[in-house]
Parts: sequence; C-alpha cells; structure tokens
Amino acid sequence: MQQESNEYRENRLAAMKALADLGFEPYGRKYPHQDLADLRASFADGREVTVAGRLLMIRRMGKMNFCTMNDGTDRFQLIFKRDELSETAFAAFKQLNLGDIIGAEGTLFTTQKGEKSLVVKEWTMLAKALEQPPEKFHGLADQEECYRRRYVDLMVNDESRQRFFTRSRLLMEIRKYLWSKGFTEVETPILQDQAGGAAAKPFFSHFNALDKDCVMRIAPELYLKRLLVGGMNKVFELGKDFRNEGIDRTHNPEFTVCEIYEAYGDRTSMEAIMEGLLPHLCDTVIGKRQIEYGEAKTVIDFTPPYRRVAYKDLVKDLMGADWFEKPFEEQLAQAKRMGKEKDVNLELDGVNTELMLTHEVYDKMIEKTLMQPTFVTRIPHEFVPLAKACKDDPSLVDVFEFVVAGRELCPGYTEQNDPLEQRKALEHQAGEDTEKIDEDFISALECGMPPTGGLGFGVDRLVMFLTGCDSIRDVVLFPQLKQN
Repeated sequence: MQQESNEYRENRLAAMKALADLGFEPYGRKYPHQDLADLRASFADGREVTVAGRLLMIRRMGKMNFCTMNDGTDRFQLIFKRDELSETAFAAFKQLNLGDIIGAEGTLFTTQKGEKSLVVKEWTMLAKALEQPPEKFHGLADQEECYRRRYVDLMVNDESRQRFFTRSRLLMEIRKYLWSKGFTEVETPILQDQAGGAAAKPFFSHFNALDKDCVMRIAPELYLKRLLVGGMNKVFELGKDFRNEGIDRTHNPEFTVCEIYEAYGDRTSMEAIMEGLLPHLCDTVIGKRQIEYGEAKTVIDFTPPYRRVAYKDLVKDLMGADWFEKPFEEQLAQAKRMGKEKDVNLELDGVNTELMLTHEVYDKMIEKTLMQPTFVTRIPHEFVPLAKACKDDPSLVDVFEFVVAGRELCPGYTEQNDPLEQRKALEHQAGEDTEKIDEDFISALECGMPPTGGLGFGVDRLVMFLTGCDSIRDVVLFPQLKQN
C-alpha cells in the first residue's frame, strides 16, 4: 500500500514539473470567481463566467474532455474542448489529476442531455494535489479515518460538509435568538483557580507568569452568576468546556456548551426558552420540526408544548405506585427482577440506598424510553446542589432535566441564591475536600443575587439531535481519538 502511495506521489510530482514547464505554476494566488451554487441558480446559456474548485472526476475522450468540479457549494461539469483552448492549455490539461484545484473561465452551455456545463476557454492551476484522493471520490470507507483526516472527509463527502455548515448556522441562530430576547453574550475564564459549576474531573495546567496551578473550566456557571450579582440580568455564554473523563458516542473531553441565566426568572422561564429556541432552530436552519434520529430513524417532534412530568411519577409508572414506601431490600429485589425481564444491565454493586437504586432504575430503564422532548422535573436535591428546593418538598429541587431521544440534552434550574444554603450544599458535595469550595463565589452570593433561572445545554448533542446523528464524533470537526 505504501509503495502504491509513493508511486502516485511520484507520478504527481512528474505532472507538476510538466505543468511548470508549460508555464502553469502549480500553486496560484488570489483568484476572483463565482460560487458554483450561485452559478447554477443564475445559470444562462452563453454567459461568460469564472469558477474555481477541486476536480472530482476527469474523463478524457480525445478532443473533448469532461471534469466535475466541486468548490464546497456545489458540483459542476466543465468541458475542455481541443478547439476552444490554446495548444499549451490543452497540453497542460493532460497533466491534471483528481484532487487538483484549478480556476477556469468560459461560457455556460447546456448539453443535449440537459446538463448545465461550462465550456472552458482558459484555465490556471491553483493547487496541485500530491496525494491520491479516495477512489473515485466516493469517500473514506473507514469511519475512524474520517475523524482522523477530516480534511479528506470534507473534501469528498458532501453530506459531512453540509452537516458542519448546518452546525455553523445553528450556532449563529442560537446567538440571534438569545440576543432577540434581550440576552447579552459574555466571555468568562477558561483557565480557573478551581473547578466549579459541575461535578467532573478537570484538566490541570499551570500559570508560569503567576507561578500557580489552575484548571481548565468544567462549566462557566459560577462566573456567570457573579455577573448577575453585578447587575447583568440576562447573560449567556457559548464556548468550550473541558472534562477529563470518558469518551463515548455522546461524550468528548472538549465540548461546546451554551449556558443561559436570567435574573428574576426560574425553572419555568428556562422551559420557555427551550420551547422557543428549539422550534426557531428547526424553522430557520433545519426546515422542519420532525427529525429522524439514529439508526432506528425515530421521528422526534420539536413542536411545543413539550411534556412535563415529575421524576418520581416516572419511577412510579414503571415500578408501581408503592415503590417509595417499600423497604430497600424489596426495592432491590424488584429492580433485579425487572432488569432481567427487560434485559437491562443494572449496575447494582455498591448500591446501598433507595436514592442510588431509584436513580439507577431511572437512568437505565426510564430515561432511555423518553424519545419525545420531555421536561423531567422535581429531582432529588442530592443530585443538584446549585438549585433551589421545591416549596412544598425540600427533599426535591425545582429543576428540570430536558430529555430527547432517551438522552439528557440540558438541565434547567431555579437557581439557589441563598448563600447560607449554598454553602451547606457545596460543603456536602465537597465532603472532606473543603478547599474545593469556591469562597469567592459564596462571597458574591452574599452581596445578593436576584432570584434566577438558569440552564445549560451541550451544543454538540443539540446538533446531533437536529441533524439525526447518533455519534458526537460526526458533529465535532476534530474529535479526540486514541493515538494510532
């Protein structure tokens, strides 16, 4: 295989030299041209145009030759005729290879078969490709290679390239929607003194200039809340978080999030944002609200209103209305039995409390069945230390987990703004590691933070849902991978 690759390279180097000998420098400069998509939309026979792009197909037929060009916006047929080109230009054409990037001027023409084409009058080299592209530009057969060599994947795979254009448009529309609702986009530190805002393992680094250790943020939450204290009442941040944890189909250590906070709001304010934002993204970018997701092609309908259901009610629906009154040993036996019946692998080693057992049941046997957009509300307070308790039951917090296609897309909170209660919750979470408590954040709360609603969603997962992908690697341009 390596020998074959070297042979291709040698042949292309020889072609590059031949082009140079004919006056065609292999690497060009600025080349004004029209996008192929615009050209197709405004096509008119006889019009003179200039185009540029990569050659995907070359079909040599003597005095009339055909190429397919792709410029990233569309594909278009180019015709190289012996009697339309200079002798030098036609001779140089013979040295072109798949993957070469050229510029071409000519006249638009519709063939007898009805194919819109460009009859080339002049052309120039813009970049000689020294590496052989995938066979016939059908794409990379190895999905892992698509991730490692994304530039080749984008070069040859129109679907992949369009998916990332869609991602870019989604980011733009998220910003536009939030700005239209009065939110201000802000930036908070990525390098922080200590990790906060979530329970996750951070990446560590060091400030040479300050001679102190730091971590890469796991969430921007605590800094965004400082801004609420300062009087910035509606803020959002769209950026990167970093968690030094597992990699799977829905997790990448470096990922993009959008966190949103609204002073004088609560959980219901955040529900309203999701019920407004998601239809907006579907309407403006995707073009439909019903999305086929995953290999099963499950249709997800993002038309609001979305279902709202309490965490405990979901558990009772599956395990019985008396689940929370049963002794722990009876609950454990029932869970094992139902897990076996449903062929679900419940991880019960070390599970020794009703809280842990119930959440394992929810995680493995309930959440995965919630395919349509669902706000799961009234979560046990142990899981959400930064949220405010429900008025009628302090064992629960006034939050939602927004679940789509059996996976959590985002949480939304009525945020805790009582500094004394916040300290208790953080101390409980930190255990003996009290140095992990962000004292400056507590100090900020003691200055007074308004009642607040907040949410944070993973942009990568959102793009997955809206483009029908079931792997985060398909929506991240350069995902983290094991070394070869």
